[in-house]
Amino acid sequence: QVQLVESGGGLVQPGGSLRLSCVVSGFTLDYYAIGWFRQAPGKEREGVSCISSSGGTTDYRDSMKGRFIISRDNAKNTVYLQMNSLKPEDTAVYYCATTDSAPDYYCSHEPSFYDNWGQGTQVTVSS
Repeated sequence: QVQLVESGGGLVQPGGSLRLSCVVSGFTLDYYAIGWFRQAPGKEREGVSCISSSGGTTDYRDSMKGRFIISRDNAKNTVYLQMNSLKPEDTAVYYCATTDSAPDYYCSHEPSFYDNWGQGTQVTVSS
């Protein structure tokens, strides 16, 4: 049974930083591409960042480039999203997701690309 558990969210002031973690179980992480997504109230879920199963390919949406860093530690079955210079518009529930159906060099910001999802962790950026 594949499970993903996000953590690390919370309340942070604008300009602050958080590191989100996604711990996976039930499979070997190094075979899976990982995506981070977020969903703000009244908005659709959108891709934030992704990393291929090999770790050799990462991608970010434009609004996150230069601020967010995705990484993975396969030995710990964990993927991270380091978020810096946070803005109020980053406020959302953040989700991680996985798939084993992608080439090892590829990842996607399309939600339908992924098969397994975590429950989400709330990130609130506010003064």
